[in-house]
Amino acid sequence: MSAPDLELDLLRAFVAVAETGSFTAAAEVVGRSQSAVSQKVLRLEEILGRRVFERTSRSLSLTGEGEQLLAGARRMLEFNDALMRQLREPPRIGTLRLGISEDFVPGELPRLLARFSRLHPGVQVDLMTGLSCELLAACDAGRLDAAIAKKDGTAQRGRVIWREPLVWMAAADYQLDVTRPARLVMLRPPCTYRETMIAALDAVRRDWVTVCTASSLMGVQAAVAGGLGVTVLGRSFVQDGMQILEAPEHWPPLPMTEITVIGEDGPAAPLVQPLVAFLTESLGTRRRAMAA
Repeated sequence: MSAPDLELDLLRAFVAVAETGSFTAAAEVVGRSQSAVSQKVLRLEEILGRRVFERTSRSLSLTGEGEQLLAGARRMLEFNDALMRQLREPPRIGTLRLGISEDFVPGELPRLLARFSRLHPGVQVDLMTGLSCELLAACDAGRLDAAIAKKDGTAQRGRVIWREPLVWMAAADYQLDVTRPARLVMLRPPCTYRETMIAALDAVRRDWVTVCTASSLMGVQAAVAGGLGVTVLGRSFVQDGMQILEAPEHWPPLPMTEITVIGEDGPAAPLVQPLVAFLTESLGTRRRAMAA
């Protein structure tokens, strides 16, 4: 007796629920109603004869069988998507010299690039990472075809593809001492994070002192997590061992940070455009999940 086929539509709903952590967010991702997504997952469990999620009124988690299924389901969907793209679109072949800022969704970027590589095996990505100012200079010098970088507050170049709130962050055991100046961890200038911190504290007449100047965002994170001081970064940079400071009288409200793509209209546009489309679609999924 042959085993039943796994339907891709059911797997797509299952993966969406697993990755977003809720049926509501998954419904936004796949463009169906919440009840339709729930029915698809139930149908998948009927075919498998196994439960893939443990559900309570407050939580949703994968079962052991669900974790095993998730890895295979992702591979099946990626193979399907890559095959359909290969049959319906001309293959993209070439080398893309791409710069990606350290500001850009640090926890998600490796997975996104790996998936893009599997979907577009003909595109070789020559990747440069660094601070946004360094990448913009490399673009201007012709060393990069495209860059994904933090928007310069004074420039209007590129198209915004990602926004997230800036937050004040410190070590998890940080204790506010209002009798002392704010101890700041900063990147070296020029840096819009640095300028934002200084402007915000000066606006409320809060004294401050620089206790650490780092050359990379990873260095800033390490210094903050180690308890050296406070900094301002995008919310996605908050990690274990840190906390967000939310006392407006001491830590003033901050603007959004914006990430732009530069070069999608240049000579390498045939290679840049599919990457940008993939990233914006993936980030849209992530944004909807965060909102839900």
